[in-house]
Amino acid sequence: MKIIDMRCRPAFLHPFFGAVPGSAEHATARWLNRRVGTRGDDAHFERSLTQEGFLAEVRDAGLYKAVVVGRHTPAQHLPNERIHAIVDGHAQLLGIGSVDPELQGVEGALAEIDHAIDDLGLAGIDLEPGFGEPARHPDDALYWPIYEHLQKRAIPLFLMSGPTTPDPAYNDPGRLAAVARAFPDLRIVVYHGFWPNVQQAIGLAFRYENVHLVPDMYLFLPGSEAYVQAANGFLADQLLFGSSYTFRPIRQSIEDAQRLGLSEHALERFFHGNAARLFGLD
Repeated sequence: MKIIDMRCRPAFLHPFFGAVPGSAEHATARWLNRRVGTRGDDAHFERSLTQEGFLAEVRDAGLYKAVVVGRHTPAQHLPNERIHAIVDGHAQLLGIGSVDPELQGVEGALAEIDHAIDDLGLAGIDLEPGFGEPARHPDDALYWPIYEHLQKRAIPLFLMSGPTTPDPAYNDPGRLAAVARAFPDLRIVVYHGFWPNVQQAIGLAFRYENVHLVPDMYLFLPGSEAYVQAANGFLADQLLFGSSYTFRPIRQSIEDAQRLGLSEHALERFFHGNAARLFGLD
């Protein structure tokens, strides 16, 4: 089976992902690996301290594609040129760019979207409203020109959610409903799947078929069984696999996902079909 990992970041990308052994960030990366159920060596991610090590990790995991995700927040900026440099020339890698209209201005963010897609060849755009300054919800008016532009250009939108949002109030699936309704042709992909607000996230995806969930590392934590139950029914075309590497081993995440109880119908879509359709790979 071809497997597309929707969320990867090599350790060398930033200290936050474990780039500096002995640092506080490196210790946090090891702690988070233990927290989300890594078996064995919790410093496995050090293999990706180099580009060559990361590519070997991807190959050894048997991935068809690994999606390397950018980020643009006041606390952490992974420039689109940096993401391009990592994925360029490597058929197994896809890159997701990022913008922040608060920091760049709306017009600047729109121009950066076109640059990331047209000049750098990236495959989508990441926004992180809850990590901004000030923190915002995804239905904030600031982002509506971004959504309109992405929909017009048929560019997938990737949104950050989950319990690491500085204020848990900004991990609210309900605030995405207005966006999904106003932009029905916008393909929306939610990283971390709004965990632990799983039932609300599933309800949102039930109502709006343009909303896709990538629970990634949280798929293996309590409460995630509902994602699987939904994927064996109506959510089969809207749930996608992500390891959240470096915070979870890629190969272990694949093996653990295969044991979750997804039907054969859902499993192919989860690992490959939904992402291939999202990126137009087939």
